[in-house]
Amino acid sequence: MAAASSSSSLRCHLILVLVGICVLGVCSEGNYNSSPHLVKGLSWSFYKNSCPRVESIIRRHLKKVFDKDIGNAAALLRLHFHDCFVQGCDASVLLDGSASGPSEQDAPPNLSLRAAAFQIVDDLRQLVDQECGTVVSCADIVAIAARDSVHLSGGVDYDVPLGRRDGLDFASRNATIANLPSPATNASTLIKFLATKNLDATDLVALSGGHTIGLSHCSSFTRRLYPTQDPTMEENFADDLKQICPALNTNATTVLDIRTPNRFDNKYYVDLVNRQGLFTSDQDLYSYKKTRSIVKSFAEDEALFYEKFVHAMLKMGQLGVLTGNKGEIRANCSVRNSDNVQLKTVVEEDKESAAEL
Repeated sequence: MAAASSSSSLRCHLILVLVGICVLGVCSEGNYNSSPHLVKGLSWSFYKNSCPRVESIIRRHLKKVFDKDIGNAAALLRLHFHDCFVQGCDASVLLDGSASGPSEQDAPPNLSLRAAAFQIVDDLRQLVDQECGTVVSCADIVAIAARDSVHLSGGVDYDVPLGRRDGLDFASRNATIANLPSPATNASTLIKFLATKNLDATDLVALSGGHTIGLSHCSSFTRRLYPTQDPTMEENFADDLKQICPALNTNATTVLDIRTPNRFDNKYYVDLVNRQGLFTSDQDLYSYKKTRSIVKSFAEDEALFYEKFVHAMLKMGQLGVLTGNKGEIRANCSVRNSDNVQLKTVVEEDKESAAEL
């Protein structure tokens, strides 16, 4: 009887522990919620009344897109990063250039953004509008698509606060370059840069885990190979890269994570521990003493990586957001409403119809 009572108590204790874990937002299905403070104007249920199915509409479409080409997951995740870091998560990276200057897309760090990512966002804009009208911002569509890119490529699922509005202007070329560090940047410099965005060393290492999926052009890393090989690069890994990129100016691509290139997991950090990080900005996270232990902990514990990644993404996803009456909800993600000829035509037609009545 004593043994049975002890066993029953143990089961009850385990159940309480598991319930407690789920309450904290970490459950067996791999759904994580690690919530930093929300910026005023953002909400976990922003479209509850105006567009309750927005997230399911986006996820359903992205499942079809990724079934055809999983490479688009990395492209959409990168688009969110490049939007948020420049002048905040305001979808300014989607804007075409104008008489005031070239767009953010024309700045060197953005030239390798996949064209398909922009088209996918436009397609999502149309699908959401068909259901709800133009009430969901392009910035929120990009944020949701980034989350779904992580989850649908095998990674963690998590809630995204919504209510961002779209910016009215794009950043200058110089501002874009200054806010998107190159792959040759070392960890010390990256930590200082992210501190200006209120992101810390753990956030840096966690966000860098986005490189567990996707491709890179040779030009982003060949200076680690030629004329002198970077001594931090593992020999066999370097030899394989030289086969793909036999010269500095080779126009080819290779995977960012050699172990599971199409799956969002923690193997990127295993790459770094084995000196198989592709960029200087990757490998130096392991070489640098202030981030080395974080890399090792993520390589050993995927659940810990997911927890810290979600937390960092939620922080990054609130950088410089416009809410309330600031900005606008673009009808066409690549054009400000004031420059949208098609939108002006619709407005004029509505005015004429109202006058006739």
